[in-house]
Amino acid sequence: MNETAVSYKPTDEIKKLQERKLQALLQYLNANSPFYKKLFAQQAIDINTVKTLEDLTRLPITTKDDLQRNNADFLCVDKQAIIEYTATSGTLGSPVSIALTENDLQRLAFNEYNSFITADGSAEDVYQLMLTLDRQFMAGIAYYSGIRKMGGKIVRVGPGIPALQWENIARYEPTIIVAVPSFILKLIQYAEQHNINISHTSVKKAVCIGESIRNADCSLNILGRKITEAWNIELYSTYASTEMQTAFTECSAGKGGHLQPDLIIVELLDENNMPVPANTEGEVTITTLDVEGMPLLRYKTGDVCMYFDDPCSCGRNTMRLSPLLGRKKQMIKFKGTTLYPAALFDLLNEINEVRDYVVEVSTNDVGLDEVLLYIHAADESAESDHRIRSYIQAKLRVSPFVQYVSEDAIKKLQLNEASRKPVKFIDKRK
Repeated sequence: MNETAVSYKPTDEIKKLQERKLQALLQYLNANSPFYKKLFAQQAIDINTVKTLEDLTRLPITTKDDLQRNNADFLCVDKQAIIEYTATSGTLGSPVSIALTENDLQRLAFNEYNSFITADGSAEDVYQLMLTLDRQFMAGIAYYSGIRKMGGKIVRVGPGIPALQWENIARYEPTIIVAVPSFILKLIQYAEQHNINISHTSVKKAVCIGESIRNADCSLNILGRKITEAWNIELYSTYASTEMQTAFTECSAGKGGHLQPDLIIVELLDENNMPVPANTEGEVTITTLDVEGMPLLRYKTGDVCMYFDDPCSCGRNTMRLSPLLGRKKQMIKFKGTTLYPAALFDLLNEINEVRDYVVEVSTNDVGLDEVLLYIHAADESAESDHRIRSYIQAKLRVSPFVQYVSEDAIKKLQLNEASRKPVKFIDKRK
């Protein structure tokens, strides 16, 4: 089915499609997955009794620890059928492998084809990819494959190096860039410093990856506003993970990332692993559909979002996910205040004196969270320091430690060899 045929169908037809695919998945897992076959037997689960989406609560959840500890047992095909190994970070230190078959790679391309169509892309567009396509990064190959399937043109520049990005924008005239939002800000800063008139470039849209550009109510956050105030382009937010092999992408309405109902089932669960209603925070829990190599059932991602089920002006009849509100493992409890790194990012993005930053959290000698902000500032005068600290104190009601560092030092902190994207949060807690 193509994207239009599924997403615009009546909601009851979409639900029936997902339920048929869920039943097929359960049979496939029971026949081919060592992990799930054992789990079903241990918990005496009769998969034939699971027929509706509501029946999902009868099934156990799967965690990142399960995937890391039993990685090979999630594989449902002979190793000869594997075409590519990708990797994602695990909870126990080492990366987790996700193996893909040829069918999985085709599904991945179809997923991103749908995503770029949702973001108003077409075969006439030229996409400049400001991200890595190596280091086992699934998203990079997904973007590339999806654009190829759509018939668009591609400029593979890779991450970083604003001068090279602008040189290629001038040469190839891309209409859409795919980039991390904070890097788009660096592009804008470079253009201002080098007299590049960004309002007269070919770029009309940006597909934003890896960082949120919206608040919980889907209004643009500080990062999103800073980009659009300086550059008259349309922003489209995306959310995805390697494990789900599927993306949630905004349409032009900008009211949440649309579900691809033929590729994934999504639940948002509370602390008791029960579904929460619309507009309520819950942990994103996914069941992949039509994945051949390493399908997942009720897999808790650790990401906290809300979902919206009111009609969207684009006409798609699919649920939508809110911007990422936080990650369970990254929650910080600091001096009686609970916050997520994203809240600190938004705060630091608001401060004009702050050029760049890294947030580090560690455990102090009495077992409590300590927060250290590494800041590269426009200047390190006493007046600037006072403004920065006063603003943070006023917004957070608590005062984290602040350490000013050079531009080179902040880059070294951000460019972790194990990461494929700039690191803004370092967790050193025991």
